[in-house]
Amino acid sequence: MSRFLDIAPLRSLVAVADCGGFQRAATALHLSQGAVSQHVRRLETTLGRTLVERDGRGSRFTADGEALLLHARRLLAVHDETLHAFGATAERVLLIGSTEHAAAQLLPDLAGALTGTFPDARIRFRIDRGSQLRTDLQDGRIDLALLLGPAEDESARTVGELHLTWYSAPQWTPPASGRPIPLVAFDAPCALRTRALETLAAHGLAADVDCEAAHLAGVQAAVRAGLGVGLMATQGQRPDGLVERDDLPAPRPIALSVQPRRGLPPDLVTGTAAALHKVLLDR
Repeated sequence: MSRFLDIAPLRSLVAVADCGGFQRAATALHLSQGAVSQHVRRLETTLGRTLVERDGRGSRFTADGEALLLHARRLLAVHDETLHAFGATAERVLLIGSTEHAAAQLLPDLAGALTGTFPDARIRFRIDRGSQLRTDLQDGRIDLALLLGPAEDESARTVGELHLTWYSAPQWTPPASGRPIPLVAFDAPCALRTRALETLAAHGLAADVDCEAAHLAGVQAAVRAGLGVGLMATQGQRPDGLVERDDLPAPRPIALSVQPRRGLPPDLVTGTAAALHKVLLDR
């Protein structure tokens, strides 16, 4: 009986290993979980070996599965190199998640830089809170996330810093001595919220978060209404209707990091980090 190893099932097998499970592999490959499971079963039927078996709530590769992974990676590399040599490479999609502060100032330039870095890829973006982006990374729904704060994961890279500025409405005046400074901030957890409170506390200034918002537009609207001061990363582009405050302690810049999902090809991580670093240097 003739037996063949198809490329699609081999790619699913490698994705299960790289992404850490069937559901994450399915998300990364834009397939259903059932389709990925069927691919693995097809390989097991062809080879007559068990490749992946249940391990509690998850799964693990058998010795045969680990052995096939080595061959599968080589086969996929040759397959993809062949397509590339004949100009038949499939379009890659790079889905980048970003916090609003990073998006407002960096994404226009970053999109152009990434188009030059990955001319064969389609770049897409998703804007959300940092906590949600981290969940999306874990679940494989996005490929990379631009996050405020230093790299916390071993696979993440710190690419630069964003300068922070205090803003208020033109008519806003500081409270009387001894009274807490009213803040407008993102809902917790938020790196900017934490930096604002820590900056004031380090200079012996009390502060109360008098208004919270889920999105940047809400923060800016509340500051514009005079409800308090807000700390923002605007890269020198003052939001409409707001003024900078130089009578408050100068905050330290905040790091900007790039974190990939598990199993993302290293060239995509390196290229994106380099492009973002260049964008920050050019500003």
